[in-house]
Amino acid sequence: MTLYHFGNCVALVYVPFYLTYKYSGLSEYGAFWKCIQAGGIYVFTQLCKMLVLATFFPANDGGGQGGMDFVGEFLKATVELADLGGLYLVLMGIPGRSHAKVLTAGVGWAGADLLLSRFLFLWFGARGVEFDWMYIQKSFDSNISLVQHVTTATLVWLWSRHDLSRSLLPIVTVLLLLCSYKFLLMEIFVHATISSPWIELLVRAVLTLCLAVTTLQIYAGFAQSIGIY
Repeated sequence: MTLYHFGNCVALVYVPFYLTYKYSGLSEYGAFWKCIQAGGIYVFTQLCKMLVLATFFPANDGGGQGGMDFVGEFLKATVELADLGGLYLVLMGIPGRSHAKVLTAGVGWAGADLLLSRFLFLWFGARGVEFDWMYIQKSFDSNISLVQHVTTATLVWLWSRHDLSRSLLPIVTVLLLLCSYKFLLMEIFVHATISSPWIELLVRAVLTLCLAVTTLQIYAGFAQSIGIY
């Protein structure tokens, strides 16, 4: 039974990545190694972020007694803006059509995020003697992260375009900031409501879906206006 649940977790994580790579056209462009390169830049970006966090935001052993430190958490969340710079470097190094660029960057970034933050947790945890629904939640969360990273890559690509309408630039900028501070907003929500993990997962999925749909509408309109598909 444990192996059965472990297989479900692997399927929930692996199948969406495979379907995205296979049926989005990335396999036709031979973008596998570009995804690997995007993952390498992800690793470098995370190391830089860890260095900044360890240098300027050391752990406070005496904190946590007076509630959530909103200012400190906001400053720490600001470091997440480095991901936007990393995605920009990935996008600038990928030739080809726009949809291939953003999908390659998003899938590579999400794949590296999965390997570094969830793979070992699922591999050793979900194969344990006792099964916990926490592993299913992490599997769903990896799918949400895939959509989130592709959305962020699309927004970075739109923001980097010099022919983007000036009326759309503020909207794209706000969406980028929401993507960067989404985890902080989720922490504030959890701290304020003390909700269950399933409700937190549902709220994260709804927020990600709203960001993705809005980004898709902007991208589709922009692509049609300049004649790219």
